Amino acid sequence: MTETHLLPIAQRGEPILQQRAQEVTGLHDPVLQQLIDAMQATMLAANGVGIAAPQVFVSKRVIIVASRPNPRYPDAPSMQPLAMINPEILWRSAATCLSEEGCLSVPDVRAPIERAERIQVRYLTRAGETREAEYSGFIARIIQHECDHLDGILFVERVMDDTQEPTRD
Repeated sequence: MTETHLLPIAQRGEPILQQRAQEVTGLHDPVLQQLIDAMQATMLAANGVGIAAPQVFVSKRVIIVASRPNPRYPDAPSMQPLAMINPEILWRSAATCLSEEGCLSVPDVRAPIERAERIQVRYLTRAGETREAEYSGFIARIIQHECDHLDGILFVERVMDDTQEPTRD
């Protein structure tokens, strides 16, 4: 695997998307570092703003958050891509917001999803450092969406009201 190696993206119905991903050990394993690089390249090529390892058929608790304006999310804020290993949401605000989400594993479908407006997350960096940080708005939404993938949950399972049908792009 190299930095530019693109990985296949698991689609809705694939068993790996319904399973809890395994904790990461061996942080300095070159295979993990190559996986992170390949996940990032795959996400960027697909115009995603985040991706989780189960989406590329790897049952590991790794996500990448990389908000930036693109054709799928033209109003997204810009940030440097951030790999989070074994992320854990420590706190969610009581304040929530309802906004439309999509997913690389459920192409051409978008639905309004209610998420916490702010979250606090603990994770390991790719260098093995423990970090805690608070995120809000769109970036908090991405992290919650990707952490759901690590627990085997697709965003379409979070549609609040059965009368709200997901829309197709």
